[in-house]
Amino acid sequence: MSLSKISFTNTEGQMLSGRLELPADQHPHNFALFAHCFTCNKNLGAVRNISRALTSQGFGVLRFDFTGLGESEGDFADTNFSGNVDDLIAAANYLAIEHKAPTLLIGHSLGGAAAIFAAAQIDSIKAVATIGAPSDPTHVQHLLKSGLEEIETHGKAVVNLSGRDFTIKKQFLDDLETKSLFNIAENLGKALLVMHSPQDTTVGIKNAEEIYLAAKHPKSFVTLDGADHLLMNKKDSIYVGKVIAGWSSRYMDIPTTPQLKTTHQVVASLGNAEGYTTQLKVGDHYIVADEPESVGGHDFGPSPYELVSAGLSACTAMTIKMYVSRKNWDLQNVEVHTSYKKSHAADCENCEDPTAKIDTFIREIKLEGNLDEKQINRILQIADKCPVHKTLHSETQVITTLL
Repeated sequence: MSLSKISFTNTEGQMLSGRLELPADQHPHNFALFAHCFTCNKNLGAVRNISRALTSQGFGVLRFDFTGLGESEGDFADTNFSGNVDDLIAAANYLAIEHKAPTLLIGHSLGGAAAIFAAAQIDSIKAVATIGAPSDPTHVQHLLKSGLEEIETHGKAVVNLSGRDFTIKKQFLDDLETKSLFNIAENLGKALLVMHSPQDTTVGIKNAEEIYLAAKHPKSFVTLDGADHLLMNKKDSIYVGKVIAGWSSRYMDIPTTPQLKTTHQVVASLGNAEGYTTQLKVGDHYIVADEPESVGGHDFGPSPYELVSAGLSACTAMTIKMYVSRKNWDLQNVEVHTSYKKSHAADCENCEDPTAKIDTFIREIKLEGNLDEKQINRILQIADKCPVHKTLHSETQVITTLL
């Protein structure tokens, strides 16, 4: 996973702070946008876990703080539900300009309601997933019950939510009254996934039923049995992320990995749009090779010489294991650490000449087990007899023809 701090401006010119998470081994096939819960922020554990579950499946994910929350500018007291929707649209515009327009929108709690409203205004969105979302934005009023009378009387009140004080103004409540989620859900025209826990004591399961009934197909419901509203159990939030990734893939354009075929043991395929990111079929296995960013690659996979070093390490470990197994020696584990570089030969006579450098593999072996000194010395001798080691020391040839 690659994580970077980003910022963009909302419709009021205020700077909003976000985190952009990208998969570690590929370019994102799609981008997702995350709307956090009421008075929460982008760093809530559940938000991070869901995002990482998505990036592990090839999505890029933008999570950000709504206006006046977390690291974003603005005064929360002056915000409202409509402003949250506008923030999501601004975030989608940022992705479209800087990366790629989002196709998946995810919302948690009141953020789920905002996600549905925003999705109706973002053309690129193909799928929406809600988690513990209220069927009516005014549902949030029950969280403010201690200050509702004061808000109505004086126009604002300080309300304690999850141990923090927030100023809520009457305009916030008035704005909620103008929003009908049912009309939006009914005419959404996007794939919808409703996720909710039957044990949610903050937003009851009835809300999920009402959203589901209001929406048209394609729509799906997944129960989060045993989870709390904020998904405080890490297993719950990771599960949510995996389910969303799998469900949404039905509605996304996801490039398939090329099914390379060859009569040889290995084939490498590199198009003109991938930089140095190379698809490999190694035996019956598919892997990716690349160059480090320092030389213009994306570092999505090992470099060619790292692959050669990997072959030496693996062969050494296997050869040692085969030998000690026949001897019934107590070797519990073997680690082979290998790196490659160009260096001077140990006995070079003209070391100042750059051409005097030779290919050098530095190999270190770690042995765990009940072994005496004689056994250890013998294992080190056997390491030099591994087939790849012998190949690197022998005269080789590469015969090249055109297919």
